[in-house]
Amino acid sequence: MAIQIEKRKPVSLIGEEPGLNHIIAGLGWDTALINGQTVDLDLSVFMLGANGKLLADEYFVFYNNSTSPDGSTHYPGDSRGGEGDGDDEVIHIDLSKIDPKVEFLYFAVTIDQSEERGHHFGHVQNSYINIRNRANQSVLCEYQLREEFTNEDSIMIASISRNGGTWNIEALGQAFSGGLNTLIELYQS
Repeated sequence: MAIQIEKRKPVSLIGEEPGLNHIIAGLGWDTALINGQTVDLDLSVFMLGANGKLLADEYFVFYNNSTSPDGSTHYPGDSRGGEGDGDDEVIHIDLSKIDPKVEFLYFAVTIDQSEERGHHFGHVQNSYINIRNRANQSVLCEYQLREEFTNEDSIMIASISRNGGTWNIEALGQAFSGGLNTLIELYQS
């Protein structure tokens, strides 16, 4: 059974599955047509050092940079509309390959071309992010986006942080306006 993660309540990602190394972060949402355009969510991950900044720009994994320099994190492709059941976008992560200087993984969800299209998270229904064991696809934890952000187009939805020899996950649910560039400015060194 998946753990429902809540804001400011970190839980151990490894938990009852020792030796877990390969995980998948999955993002899902319902299709929405607003102002004649499909709402397009994008999943990305910022791989941060102890100072809370990207080790290098290449440690920001998203649709224009699909693999981290250490080979641990891979974004296989962009879904443009949220069609179908299950995950619409995923990021694959091998925790055992993450550069030892990386202390935090911050998962962001942004709305593509939000300003031009007049889209915001108030238009998005049934959005979630889950973390799964890649080996058996079991959901380790899930965060449901329940807030109604009617002016925001970017959300830092969850973080994974090193805790000794394990990894902890925490829901964040911090919303921003200004698209992906606003988040990049926060984490660039």
